[in-house]
Amino acid sequence: MSGFEHYERELADLDHEIRRYAAICGVSLANRYEVERCLGEHHATWADDKARESLQGLLVLRIKLETEMIELGFSPPPLIPPVPLED
Repeated sequence: MSGFEHYERELADLDHEIRRYAAICGVSLANRYEVERCLGEHHATWADDKARESLQGLLVLRIKLETEMIELGFSPPPLIPPVPLED
């Protein structure tokens, strides 16, 4: 186990940081290709890459937390809530 005792709170905090870094990077999390492009881009200096690297690390942590939750029988909510269909 990862040591997470309160999955919902940990996931909410992680999602908050993911959304923050996605905004800094100018990436729509709803668009997979934007996320992939952002994560694949490397800048000349480490300082310019810091937000992108942070976003990548946070996304990896979320995947690990989701995996652990599923293994324990929990259903993690999606990072991006589904958009309701218009009638």
